[in-house]
Amino acid sequence: MNTASKPRIVVLGAGFGGLELTTLLSEAMGDSIDVTLIDQSDCFVFGFSKLDVMFGLKTPQAVRLPYKNYAKAGVRMLKRTITSIDPERRRVTTNDGVFDADHLVVALGAEYDFDATPGLSGTNEFYTVAGAERLRDVLPTFRKGKAMVAVCGAPYKCPPAPSECVLMLHDYLVRLGVREACEIALVLPLGSPVPPSPDTSRALLVAFAERDIKFVPGRRVASVDNARNVAVLDDGTEMPFDLFLGVPKHQVPPVVLESGMAENGWIPVNPRTLETRYENVYAVGDGANTGTPKAGVFAEGAARAVATGLIAKLRQSGSGSLYDGFGTCYIEFGGGRIGKVEVDFFSGPAPTGTYYEPSVALRADKETFGSSRRSRWFGL
Repeated sequence: MNTASKPRIVVLGAGFGGLELTTLLSEAMGDSIDVTLIDQSDCFVFGFSKLDVMFGLKTPQAVRLPYKNYAKAGVRMLKRTITSIDPERRRVTTNDGVFDADHLVVALGAEYDFDATPGLSGTNEFYTVAGAERLRDVLPTFRKGKAMVAVCGAPYKCPPAPSECVLMLHDYLVRLGVREACEIALVLPLGSPVPPSPDTSRALLVAFAERDIKFVPGRRVASVDNARNVAVLDDGTEMPFDLFLGVPKHQVPPVVLESGMAENGWIPVNPRTLETRYENVYAVGDGANTGTPKAGVFAEGAARAVATGLIAKLRQSGSGSLYDGFGTCYIEFGGGRIGKVEVDFFSGPAPTGTYYEPSVALRADKETFGSSRRSRWFGL
């Protein structure tokens, strides 16, 4: 079969969703399909690694997984900047070439809208790799005063991450010997740290109380006054800080907004099949409005559903599996201990979460989670 006659599948974005989807397609179909995976970066970084970099636990180089190591039968990996997406024609224009698809999957994730929060671009954030790297140099200079971890909008990636940040910050300041001279506060637009799992939220609140960490729920930072070192919350309350660690408001990338695919900042999909309103166009991961959290493990689950559906369609046999909305998240509690929550969004009338107490033993589970995907996707 020559390439021209093979089904053309174009996948935009090589995060959890794009990597798992193309791996599954390769395993099932091999060279019988023509899969193009496009990303503007040259490496993959697990989201949880950014906290490790920020607190000096790992070097930036150690957490980068180069895309040059991604090699799957039937898949070509291209570094390109996407300049336009035409979902009606399933045509993608990049800085180096135009790609037409029989099946198009948008897995470009969520980007950060710094302009939505005046003043945010003039201070620190820890959700980008570059931001985490900068903070690795900033944190050692913080020896006294008020530290504030604050979220500027919801939904946002990895809901437990801001809670992890304050707990890891506590440990970091203890190691520096300056914790007693510092205050830590967490401002969160959610009513609790992990809403689908009351047990997990209660455990985190206990951990905050034990470490004298102030928790401000149901509030977001609306602006940052860097001249006065004051964060203004959405109810007008002002909170002074000496160290600000922000989580920017999220939205789909501008190229997706310009494509007309998004509504209210996100791509509407059938939450069980990930189909968009455009024929043979799917969206998986953080940019898709599935009703599940914006986290890698959920993008991975959505990718499995799309892969099985595409394989069944291409083979003209059977049917795909539905996205189950199930995911496991590991939570850093400090002191070397890891907690875990398993969340199920679709099997019952309301989301449910099963909480596992923090332990040193669960760290091995988290490390296996990362190493298994490094091996599966990159052969490392």
